Amino acid sequence: MKNKIALVTGGSRGLGKNMALQLAAKGFDVIITYQNRREDAEQVVAEIESAVHKAAALQLDVAQSNSFAQFVADLKSLLHTHFGSEQLDALVNNAGAGMYAMYAQVTEEQFDTMMRIHLKAPFFVTQTMLPLLADGASVVNISSGLARFSYPGYEAYAIMKGGVETLSRYQAVALGSRKIRVNVVAPGAIETDFGGGVVRDNKELNQQIASMTPLGRVGLPDDIGGVVAFLCSDDAKWVNGQRIEVSGGIHI
Repeated sequence: MKNKIALVTGGSRGLGKNMALQLAAKGFDVIITYQNRREDAEQVVAEIESAVHKAAALQLDVAQSNSFAQFVADLKSLLHTHFGSEQLDALVNNAGAGMYAMYAQVTEEQFDTMMRIHLKAPFFVTQTMLPLLADGASVVNISSGLARFSYPGYEAYAIMKGGVETLSRYQAVALGSRKIRVNVVAPGAIETDFGGGVVRDNKELNQQIASMTPLGRVGLPDDIGGVVAFLCSDDAKWVNGQRIEVSGGIHI
């Protein structure tokens, strides 16, 4: 029996990398996308293949919606030639970029960039990929704890994530006739290179976040990937239209 196939956008590093590895551990073959870190992506592919799963990487800049149609054409060809399949069983809209700027200083260009990456991309990547998604597939969109609690300087980023959460509910309804489930995972502060690695590298900030978290520490990539893999799997076959925050209970 063929393994199920999952695609993770932005899977070459950080949370996306962990999601890809956890999906492989769950029995999926995995395709990841990368923007420009091809070597990092190839290392993730090699790590997955060493665990006797098929894997591949494709370049994608989610900020460029005019590239989505060609990406899906390349993906269709890759599925056929490398995986012997015509369809995906899971899509994780993870690719993103951080931005910190106080509200009064946010430029229209910065706002539009956040919109293209974090809101327009999960809307149209998923839409463009509908012919390749199997009936009964799972879509997981990645939001942020910042859509629930508010920190100054994250307005432009966080409101897009709030939009992703609304989008996910509407996608769950729109795709329900095909038994495609759509859920959203909202990580809290995580030690990665996201946003310049500020949570990982700023000891004072790290300790401050840990002190506000009931479980007493900042999140790690490994805290997130398993939740995403669960939602993509049949273990979550009756979970649909839900927001799952994975933040250790910060600001509970």
